[in-house]
Amino acid sequence: MFYEPHKRNHGLPYDPFNSLVIPRPIGWVTSLSRDGRLNLAPFSHFNVCSTDPPAVMFGPGGKDGGGPKDSRRNAEETGEFVVNMVPYELHKRMNLTSAPVDYGIDEAEMAGLEVVPSIKVRTPRLAASPINLECRHHVTVALPRGTGPSGGAVVVGLIVGVHISESVITDGVIDVAKFRPIARLGYADYALIDQTFRMPRPTAATVAALNEHKRAGGPRRQDDDI
Repeated sequence: MFYEPHKRNHGLPYDPFNSLVIPRPIGWVTSLSRDGRLNLAPFSHFNVCSTDPPAVMFGPGGKDGGGPKDSRRNAEETGEFVVNMVPYELHKRMNLTSAPVDYGIDEAEMAGLEVVPSIKVRTPRLAASPINLECRHHVTVALPRGTGPSGGAVVVGLIVGVHISESVITDGVIDVAKFRPIARLGYADYALIDQTFRMPRPTAATVAALNEHKRAGGPRRQDDDI
């Protein structure tokens, strides 16, 4: 099938768009308003966008009534925010904080989540999250308005501090089976990541040897199907 997303002419009972690029990590963003009010909101349009310098992005849409989401406004006005990663044991509380509550409501308090001080930024972080990324706002790229009353944006933050709980480290590396992060799929579906497999990046010498093997007409190997 083919459809034009701005026309939503897919002919399906539900819009498939959020199910196309999956799974997506969830950035649980704490931010402060200019007058010091805490905001907590989850974003599945979130990812690392650079390792040098370390940077993350999240993509807040606009509010249903128009205007920017609180997380975007706070990041722009105060110049900072914190990304808290979401383990499985916090998935229900994360979902609760996605509710469209009134401005000024403390979602962390609403969900029974303790916040603790950060080190490099004034915005607090979630104590229960095993990984927290303290960020300085770098840039906001505004997107054009779609079918809603306001356009979305891409908010980029430079990571200036990282907190990792010892509970998710095994033999000096992050243990995904202990971390158990969740990821967003489409519709109301999520995924639990508790299994991994290793696939080291091939070297130029590996690719050259594979191509030489094929040119020589050698017997097929499992990696010939790459």
